[in-house]
Amino acid sequence: MLPEYIFFTGVPGSRWSGIAKEIKSSGQYNCTDRAEHRAYSHHDKIGHTEAYYGTGMEFDCSLDRSNLDAPYTDDVGCKLLMSHEWPYYFNEIQDAYPKAWIQLIYRPDWASFLWWKQAGGFDIKYPNYDWYETDYLMTNRIQEQNQLILDFGQKHSVQWLQHNNYSDIFIGTYKPNANQ
Repeated sequence: MLPEYIFFTGVPGSRWSGIAKEIKSSGQYNCTDRAEHRAYSHHDKIGHTEAYYGTGMEFDCSLDRSNLDAPYTDDVGCKLLMSHEWPYYFNEIQDAYPKAWIQLIYRPDWASFLWWKQAGGFDIKYPNYDWYETDYLMTNRIQEQNQLILDFGQKHSVQWLQHNNYSDIFIGTYKPNANQ
């Protein structure tokens, strides 16, 4: 059984949005955060459709329940909460939501950066990437966030699974008490 919340994270360019769409297609997830103003297309595909949390985004990273629930129009199904910045809040997430899962997407730094650039880089209309400021800072934050993701995975003995379609993408899920 899925928890109320899954904190879903990956660096820009990790292809995590497409993976989120795959995951949410199971019918067990709340998809009422999808909205036309959140849709962004690239490479002839809709790449972004869900709400994003983070600095300069439509919703910030406040762990207040009202903020986390704000983009959803109903409470049916598990809410997959997407932010590139969750790695900075892993401890706070565990304290505030001890039953929540944390789902990690890992893709190597340079491959992620290159895909992010190919997908539009700073010209992406949604979500807002202004917080990253420059390509140089983007590469630094990708490295930093990826390292936090890997460190968290190692600390909690997360099992990593290679994505079916991409040999350089790995998915790990932290489930409280299950990974220890």
